[in-house]
Amino acid sequence: MLKREENELITRVGPGTPMGGLMREYWVPALLSAELPAPDSDPVRVLLLGEQLIAFRDTNGKVGLIQNNCPHRGASLFFGRNEEGGLRCVYHGWKFAVDGTCVDMPNEPAESDFKQKVKAVAYPCQERGGIVWTYMGPRHTPPPLPNLEANMLEGATATAFQLESNWLQILEGDIDTTHVGFLHYGGLRPEDQPPGTFSEYQLRQKPAHFEVIDTPGGVAYGARRPGPPGEHYWRIAQFAMPFYTFTPPGVLGVKKNNGARVPMDDYHTMTYFMNAGNRQGAGVVNAVFPERIPDSTDWYGRNRFKPSLANDFQVDREMQRTNTGGGGFTGIASLLMQDAAMTSSMGPIFDRSTEHLGSADAMVIQVRRRLLNAVKAYQERGITPSGVDNPEVYQVRSGGVFLPTGADWVQATHELRKAFVEHPELDPTLNGPL
Repeated sequence: MLKREENELITRVGPGTPMGGLMREYWVPALLSAELPAPDSDPVRVLLLGEQLIAFRDTNGKVGLIQNNCPHRGASLFFGRNEEGGLRCVYHGWKFAVDGTCVDMPNEPAESDFKQKVKAVAYPCQERGGIVWTYMGPRHTPPPLPNLEANMLEGATATAFQLESNWLQILEGDIDTTHVGFLHYGGLRPEDQPPGTFSEYQLRQKPAHFEVIDTPGGVAYGARRPGPPGEHYWRIAQFAMPFYTFTPPGVLGVKKNNGARVPMDDYHTMTYFMNAGNRQGAGVVNAVFPERIPDSTDWYGRNRFKPSLANDFQVDREMQRTNTGGGGFTGIASLLMQDAAMTSSMGPIFDRSTEHLGSADAMVIQVRRRLLNAVKAYQERGITPSGVDNPEVYQVRSGGVFLPTGADWVQATHELRKAFVEHPELDPTLNGPL
């Protein structure tokens, strides 16, 4: 378990916090490209790492992410006119380009050079794979974007949704493999799964033996269960700094996807799922999304689902009692909302000093250690965290695999865990339906 001060250190992300400073060293997903659908389209409020920002796409199609308050008198630039290559504050007409440069100051005398002395805070943006990335850190020249194949390959897609709890609380659900057999599949039987698939062996034995390793970009685990005669079924998952997860559903070597649990603030998280290639057996990216509610323009108004903490995630107690319908064991129809119900029900930030962690929590424990070590090294010695200057550390994959009994999973899966490598000999249907 974490001490309370350690819990605070790795969960708080606002300006001036150690973890917030560490995250600002990286490129961060800010919003989906589709949220700014066309040049001069409506500005969008973006809450990111505790900062209130305004996103807009200018006349030339370039994306800007600029401070909410106009540098003049503090009016919100959300109300600005997106016109002719800039965002114009409607209070006094000051106009700003995507880089924060003041390009027009019509309420000052024509001979004045005052606009040369004023610049709004603006963060550089790049678009890739359907995501607008931004760099909020101190470098004049930003580091490279992470080499996430699911964000780089042709046909890469992205989706986003908002959840009501701390980013790390949500992320830890991604790296906890034993909850799956209970929360998601507690009402299912192994004999009802296609024989010989991962789905069958995942249900035959719900506990697993965990082996955890540090990687150049973060942490990985192998979770071992009995498999076919002479083999073990291994579920391989990865965490990469500072908030990326590569979850195990699917076939290792085939699936090309990852998640990013990006903090809006300490109590709200925007999740980005990135996917490329064969979607069969791709896990949560393939999950059926619940009904969304229309976006509003407030700071928490983007990418929300209808099931939420406010309506108990629409839990159906009759479904739960009878183990029928899509929610069966839980009474909550969507797998995504089953996870969300658990993590948000802990409260906005759970006091981890009260936990009782067991052997099945080995990955959670090691990821916390990695984060603590990284943020302390950054705070105390100014050491740049892993992945900032090494985009290749994100070239990893996760998934399931059958290995001979006694095999070293780290060595045996070395090639399968590499991104940007094709394995046409592998059958994605081996995963089964779960």
